[in-house]
Amino acid sequence: MSGRLRVLPLGGLGEIGKNMTVVEYDGRIVVVDTGLRFPTTDMLGIDLVLPDFTYLRERAADIEAIVITHGHEDHLGALPWVLRELGVARGDSAQSPWPVVYGGPLTIAMARSKLDEHNLRDVDLEDLPTGEDIDVGPFGLELVHMTHSIPDACAVALRTEFGTVLLTGDYKFDQTPVDGVPADVSRLAELGSEGVLLLCGDSTNADRAGFSPSERTVGSHLQEVFARAEGRIVVTSFASNIHRVQQVVDAAAALGRKVALVGRSMRKNVNIGRSLGHIDVPEGIMIAAHEVEDWPDHRVVVVSTGSQGEPLSALRRMAYHDHRQITLRRGDTIVFSATPIPGNERAVNETVDRLYHIGCEVITPREAPIHASGHGYVEELKLMLNLVRPRYVLPLHGDHKRLRLHAQLADAVGIDPNAVFESENGLPLELDATGAHLGDAVRAGMIFVDGVDVGDPADVALRDRRMLSADGIFIVVATVSEQTGESVVPPEVIFRGVPFIEQADEVAADIRDEVDRSLAAAAREDVRGIDVLQQVLHDDLATFVYDRLRRRPMVLPVVVEV
Repeated sequence: MSGRLRVLPLGGLGEIGKNMTVVEYDGRIVVVDTGLRFPTTDMLGIDLVLPDFTYLRERAADIEAIVITHGHEDHLGALPWVLRELGVARGDSAQSPWPVVYGGPLTIAMARSKLDEHNLRDVDLEDLPTGEDIDVGPFGLELVHMTHSIPDACAVALRTEFGTVLLTGDYKFDQTPVDGVPADVSRLAELGSEGVLLLCGDSTNADRAGFSPSERTVGSHLQEVFARAEGRIVVTSFASNIHRVQQVVDAAAALGRKVALVGRSMRKNVNIGRSLGHIDVPEGIMIAAHEVEDWPDHRVVVVSTGSQGEPLSALRRMAYHDHRQITLRRGDTIVFSATPIPGNERAVNETVDRLYHIGCEVITPREAPIHASGHGYVEELKLMLNLVRPRYVLPLHGDHKRLRLHAQLADAVGIDPNAVFESENGLPLELDATGAHLGDAVRAGMIFVDGVDVGDPADVALRDRRMLSADGIFIVVATVSEQTGESVVPPEVIFRGVPFIEQADEVAADIRDEVDRSLAAAAREDVRGIDVLQQVLHDDLATFVYDRLRRRPMVLPVVVEV
């Protein structure tokens, strides 16, 4: 073996979501996955969270390809932003402003739809059949079919002269998948026999013993739940869970119910799935969302986005009577055919509680086995390790607890503990003829999407938003004399969102007095600069307001000179 191989996770370690891994050899780069995650409750006004791909922007000309393992947002969702930035960075220095994007047929169809929304229509998107070996710069690239909760999920094998890196993507060893095509265990074993230098494996369910239940078992349980429901049924799941939608359609058809799809991403993904043959829909079973009220309650099933309590999702808006076409009411049955992603539990619980308040019957995986995880449990992770028999292991896709547990599983199946590396975002694993070791950290972390703008989390905007949400804002407009610096008219005090002010007029009057006192003191000290006066006012008023209210609202002084 010669040269040096470098594997750099930019997302997906120490967290659930925004998976992105950089594999570098001979100065060239292949990026595996470009995922995002959804904001936590303290990220006020933030729409999406992306991995910080500054490293890729700086190395844009060295990127040979981007490979997407499957169509879930935590592996695909950041692609438009990544490509836009890389296109700007590469400029005219390359034949194409973007690297080629590879994936399975469904994955590429979803990527194309997503890029169309961002007006990125000239990107070279390539379907790569599983088992086909192609050259990408100094790499040999092969996709290996895996089973997950979405069709066309693949592991990625990257071959170099130095050795083979296998990145599993998200997977489980489902022996009876809905589409009838189990994971290609024989090819994984062949790769193991040929020799795998490094396994980068999914750690999501490293804390769950045994084997994960088959996706196929969910269908019969959904039908049992549907049979007991007397009114309308609303099923919420991930919009990309094509197999689950098929099972809902099958259960509805068996019970003579019509099916309506609600949510733009749900409709879009189901249309893509139907066009590629992943969903078989009986003639006449589908109705539009606006037709739901035209049918008797016992004849309707609605399939909706919102299983994670997302604020703008269809189910959330239905629950708060904010949906244009469907209003939930007593007697409806809401089926959560998904489990909360770690970090989303609070939003999901709020939605569930709201549904109970309306009078709905709510069924979650706690009440019935209506969901099967798409990630393998402990025994499946062990099976992967034994099939592939890697020289080194780098656990990916999980919080620090699950990364540690995955590392312990590698030790349990006989892999040298010194050959198992617990890393973090931005910390590369470097492999050369002398062995493997963790290298020097590079910049990694988060960048935020707020509307259409992309920004750095170090920006003070989030801090300001938190302050505003907690304690509100005081705006004070003071008019001072250009000659003396003293207040010449009574200051104007405006406050918004300041909680529990029972004597608002009295507080405003006291603040005006404090403004006059502060300006008079500044005038005595011959303070004249507008910016300095505003800073003095800010400091004095912030102290006064805290002493008076025991709160720290944002204080925004405006000084006008006449």
